[in-house]
Amino acid sequence: MIELKDINRSFKNGDQTNHILKDISLNVHEGKFVAIMGPSGSGKSTLINILGFIDRGYEGDYQFKGESFKKTSDNRLAEIRNKTVGFVFQNFKLIQNNTILENVSIPLVYAGLSSQERKKRVMDKLHQVGLYDKENHIPNKLSGGQQQRVAIARAVINDPEFIIADEPTGALDQKTSEDIIDLFEELNKELNTTIIVVTHEREVAEKADRIIHILDGRIQEEEVMT
Repeated sequence: MIELKDINRSFKNGDQTNHILKDISLNVHEGKFVAIMGPSGSGKSTLINILGFIDRGYEGDYQFKGESFKKTSDNRLAEIRNKTVGFVFQNFKLIQNNTILENVSIPLVYAGLSSQERKKRVMDKLHQVGLYDKENHIPNKLSGGQQQRVAIARAVINDPEFIIADEPTGALDQKTSEDIIDLFEELNKELNTTIIVVTHEREVAEKADRIIHILDGRIQEEEVMT
């Protein structure tokens, strides 16, 4: 589904050029759960920005289902991103003045669904992630684990081709982290959703089918979990 070949990414900083990603090549097959590990500054965030159709300033080839979107217009790329990728972040990125229903609905507004259709789909997803009666709450009335479940519901609301989760358990305690990773496992196995999770936590990474280790912008090692 995802194929990267010889990806390099550099950023200019005055007269200096910082070479962040160096000859990255990898494949992610549909329905797989992949973890990416590496220290801060190793290039993980740059890599997922490329995978998520956010950053197109790379050299090399990125094929998604056999197609490259590097030269696609910004508007078309935003549409592809909205339909194709679900994002989950460490700090949830929920709009604090909006209800849970409104937060999860945001991608559907861009998709052009009616308010009635949006509400039905949001309620289905909230039930799926274990939030049965929270649609009228605002985020800061929920626990961190509940807010992350809201973020996951928002990420899957358009039934994306894959989910990118950037340190999704980084702000949570151990028990809540386990619950969130169990939810990712459930989405992966029951819905066949492809998941790419960036994490510093070994116990989180071990839930994946495969662990990719990045150091200094290069893939150093891959582990296949049994």
